[in-house]
Amino acid sequence: MPNLSRSPSDNIQTWYGEAEKARQAGDIATAQAAVERILEQDPRRAGALYLHGLLALDSNQFEAAQSWVERAIEVHPHLDFYTTLCVIQLKLNAYASALQTARQGLARQPDSIGLRFYEAGTLFMQGFLDDAAVSYRKLLALEPDNLQVLANLGVVAQFLDKLEEAERHLRRAIALSPDSRSARGHLGTVLLATGRYEEGWLCYEDRWANFVHADGSPSIEARPRVPLPQWRGERPESVIRAEHDPARGARLLVVPEQGHGDSLQFVRYLPLALERFSQVGLICPPSLRRLFEESLCSRWPGLVMLDDGLSALDHWDCHCSMMSLPMAFGTRLNNVPAAMPYLFADPARAALWHAKLAALPDPGLPCVGVVWAGGDANTMGDKERSLMPAQIAPLLALRDIRWISLQKTDNPAKRADAASEARLTDWMDEVTDFADTAALIENLDLVIAVDTSVAHLAAAMGKPVWLLNRFAGCWRWLRERDDSPWYPTIRLFNQRQRGDWDEVLTHVATALQQQFVPQDGRPHPTGKPTLRQLAASAQFHTGNL
Repeated sequence: MPNLSRSPSDNIQTWYGEAEKARQAGDIATAQAAVERILEQDPRRAGALYLHGLLALDSNQFEAAQSWVERAIEVHPHLDFYTTLCVIQLKLNAYASALQTARQGLARQPDSIGLRFYEAGTLFMQGFLDDAAVSYRKLLALEPDNLQVLANLGVVAQFLDKLEEAERHLRRAIALSPDSRSARGHLGTVLLATGRYEEGWLCYEDRWANFVHADGSPSIEARPRVPLPQWRGERPESVIRAEHDPARGARLLVVPEQGHGDSLQFVRYLPLALERFSQVGLICPPSLRRLFEESLCSRWPGLVMLDDGLSALDHWDCHCSMMSLPMAFGTRLNNVPAAMPYLFADPARAALWHAKLAALPDPGLPCVGVVWAGGDANTMGDKERSLMPAQIAPLLALRDIRWISLQKTDNPAKRADAASEARLTDWMDEVTDFADTAALIENLDLVIAVDTSVAHLAAAMGKPVWLLNRFAGCWRWLRERDDSPWYPTIRLFNQRQRGDWDEVLTHVATALQQQFVPQDGRPHPTGKPTLRQLAASAQFHTGNL
């Protein structure tokens, strides 16, 4: 009689089929059991090791998935294994490892589109922008009409401050796919940075397509979901809802977005909106509520601050997101609403801070507020705009200035070191909201800050602000200028090279001695150098920490 027993190879193929069928059905346990039977027969079966890794990836067991796929690569370095390992390592935020994996795979197959994508993306995420641009250009040579490559290269060029190149790639992407909201959103920031506001605001309406969380994942809920028509600048009477009495006038609901600095900058439009609408409401974060009520609602009773305007939509006729207001008002460089101040400190509250400052030694010293870091700990933008405590320390060491901390952070890495703390007057633990911050700022001669909400607040109050502006900074500060159409009292100190704060701080020190320090240059009794002497010798060598 013939031998009817199955060979081990037949069994393995059957188990493979069972595993794949179970995986497609979402039955991970059954699939794993089939894979384990294969590995009992053949512990170095590369396909089974890889499939085990895929099952772990399906279960969000990323460390286990990485281990299984790495074992598969040891047995058989298949290109798909490298690609999947990159995916797993990106899930683990292990960008350096993902870059290494991508390059190991590219060494075997240099024209791999997938691995080149991961190489370029991980380089970008780690801030290696020049190398990322090279990698994306290699991709573009392989696929000249790849929409994602064009869009990503446009973004990298924008970070490198190569705005003409960025615009060229983004417009090419839009030409290939006119519905690409992401490319249009990025093009909007390029156009705004170059002062082309007419087209820029229109493209900027697609900004939400590019919002991400700190870990780089898309922020799906970024765009406000408001079941009211958006006001885009049309005649208010045309948007009055049918069930509302036209005699009462149209009412506009303004929805905040992005950060506190954006609200502080664009809240200037609310009184302008009130010239067109009978009532304007703003859904207002608690930290801004008291400041806006005291500065705006007390002067314009038609403005109202709301805790949650979305729960009473019947009251409103239309809505507008805060940063869509410039588009609705047709804002151009020559008509930016820049009448200052539009935010104010409460006089009684400001008087309390004045008394505290007056009680300090040497009451005649100029009082300069300082903010050296932003609040978004893990984003690329925050890392580039923020200084580490060691980097700002040389500035705080300058004498003849009373340094007032306006820094608010829960991140220990951003707090001043012990030496700087000794030179700072820090009352920020007593500050509960922006109304308190405004009252403290009211008593200062100058605010020096990186690109944060405090800079916007001080400038909106009409205070002199020196902005420490990162290389290829935010679109709102434009390019190649040291002033701003948005704030007449802001002076920009721009990085000319990415990460080089030394030159910026040296220029700030020079400006400080010109503004505040007597010109006799006499040495300090303790032997410490004066501002004048420090600025002259450019003793700012903090390093790119």
